[in-house]
Amino acid sequence: MPRFSLRTKLILSFSVVIIVGVFLSTFIGIRLIDNTIIKQAQNKVRLDLNSAREVYQEESENIKDIIRLTAIRFFIKDAILKNDINKLKKELQKIRENESLDILTLTDKDGRVIVRANNPVIYDDQPNDEIVNWVLQKKQDVVATQILPQEELEKEGKKLTEQARIELIPTPRARQRLEAVETSGMMVKSAAPVLDYDGNLIGVLCGGKLLNQNYEIVDKVKEIVYKAEKYKQQDVGTATIFQGDLRISTNVHRCDGTRAIGTRVSEEVFNQVVGKGIPWIGRAFVVTDWYITAYEPIRDINGEIIGMLYVGMLEAPYIDLRNRVVFTFLAIAFLSIILLSIIAYFSTTNVTNPIKKLLLATKKVAKGDLSHRVQIKSQDEIGQLAGSFNSMTAELQKATEGYLALSKTLEEKVKEKTKELEHAQDQLIQSEKLSSLGKLSAGIAHEINNPLTSILLNSHLISEKLEKDSSFSDNMKLIIDETARCSGIVKGLLEFSRQSPPEKRPADINKLIEETLLLFESQILVHNVRIDKNLNKNLPRIMIDTNKIEQVFTNIILNALESMQAGGILSISSQFSEDNKFVEIKFQDTGCGIPKENINKIFDPFFTTKGAKGTGLGLSVSYGIVQQHNGKIDVRSKTGKGTTFTICFPARLDTPV
Repeated sequence: MPRFSLRTKLILSFSVVIIVGVFLSTFIGIRLIDNTIIKQAQNKVRLDLNSAREVYQEESENIKDIIRLTAIRFFIKDAILKNDINKLKKELQKIRENESLDILTLTDKDGRVIVRANNPVIYDDQPNDEIVNWVLQKKQDVVATQILPQEELEKEGKKLTEQARIELIPTPRARQRLEAVETSGMMVKSAAPVLDYDGNLIGVLCGGKLLNQNYEIVDKVKEIVYKAEKYKQQDVGTATIFQGDLRISTNVHRCDGTRAIGTRVSEEVFNQVVGKGIPWIGRAFVVTDWYITAYEPIRDINGEIIGMLYVGMLEAPYIDLRNRVVFTFLAIAFLSIILLSIIAYFSTTNVTNPIKKLLLATKKVAKGDLSHRVQIKSQDEIGQLAGSFNSMTAELQKATEGYLALSKTLEEKVKEKTKELEHAQDQLIQSEKLSSLGKLSAGIAHEINNPLTSILLNSHLISEKLEKDSSFSDNMKLIIDETARCSGIVKGLLEFSRQSPPEKRPADINKLIEETLLLFESQILVHNVRIDKNLNKNLPRIMIDTNKIEQVFTNIILNALESMQAGGILSISSQFSEDNKFVEIKFQDTGCGIPKENINKIFDPFFTTKGAKGTGLGLSVSYGIVQQHNGKIDVRSKTGKGTTFTICFPARLDTPV
């Protein structure tokens, strides 16, 4: 591996931190800038759509006002009442031309056409016209946008039919349509009731403007909202009126400079605005360029969506603004990296030069020059390191004292290990003592068991033949009791000497504790003792001889109960040892305790504090059983406060369960 100097490593580390930090800040900054600029553009186009809607509604209200004011003129009332058709034709044609209306039609009170100013020779019934029908029913003026089919436009003359006719131009991302030409037209149409002098309905006046290829509204929106602003010879803002998905009035231009009449909106926008009635605000490709756009539905008098109103701003100015800001941000970041790298170079120099001095000093000390000192006057960590180095060389002469201290420490370790060996030796002696005593006990028990049996049998026979009030009766009873006690001692000796190898099987130690406690239910009640259990349910099954371990638990619980004659608490717990190698079972009572001088004797055979009631073999047998299981048994006691027995068994299973 190549070896780099400390200065190189520090500069590389600083550079990585600087570059990563600058990269992250640049990336986050660019995203924030991008989101902020686009969000501002979307907010502006949303406001622009509100303005466009106001222009559209204002134009609609102008038509409504023209129709309403015309409907209340006296000449119309008089002409209808006098059936003066010629006058109506003449006046209505003049009004249509002066007000730039595409249609102006007068019907009677039943909706039959009286005069069609645009084409006076055509007469038909109009009650099925939704707008006329609305006025006939409510006798109020109304204005709405309406789709007029080709046959209705033909009644108004060839000019409107041609104006409404638009050839569909294939447009990327637009939905598929089978027809190649749109022949129907979309019109802003208003109608008002004509009332006689008594307020009775005598007719309906209806008029409107065809929006197809009529650029008055969209150009007005462009002029008011965007003020004809341009960016690189392109209009910044555009407006469009859609009939369905078809552009019928727009100031969006195609590549050849003509208005994009006949092009269509994308299927995605159409499905949201026309299909679901949800306005669209976002980025969209419009004919030749990307725009920040806003669309909203146009509805007819029944609330059905028949088209869309659109405004859009050229995206290029915002993208160029974003790019300029981003490039400025990147330039600042690049300059910051260069500046920070220069600072890092000089900073590392101030660090590495003192370290070089320390390196030279250590080489001299290694060669035996303990008088050498480092001359560094700074108060930073390196200066402190130099001071420590100088102190170290001065203290090298006192190193022998450290060796003496180390020797003492080793002596203490030896003493500690010696104590451990003595403890192990004591355990070995105890085991040998129990083994030898077991063999001796077996021989003695066999030798005296038969004579004791004969004595006990004959004593019972003699006792039966003596009279109850005989002076020998009490003596014979004493002989029988003492002989029986000797027999019990012999039985204990036999049990002590016959410690057969344990038959180990996987067992649940908690379950064994519970089963052992069941044997003492009555004695626990008699001694007025409360059992407090805290058993770890997550302990593994361990390899034990359940009968022998139950004997151990029985001896310990029995001793605990007998030590609490006035009642108390017996706490039993199971848990892992601190090193997790053993399972520990603790029996802690609140009895009279064991005197300190007897602690080391309680596992000796025949040692008992119960007088004639005990054999002194219970704990000795328990000690042997625990050792057969490769376990440990320990006792802690305080006189008057209680005793704690702790039994440990290996936690590892010898066979899988």
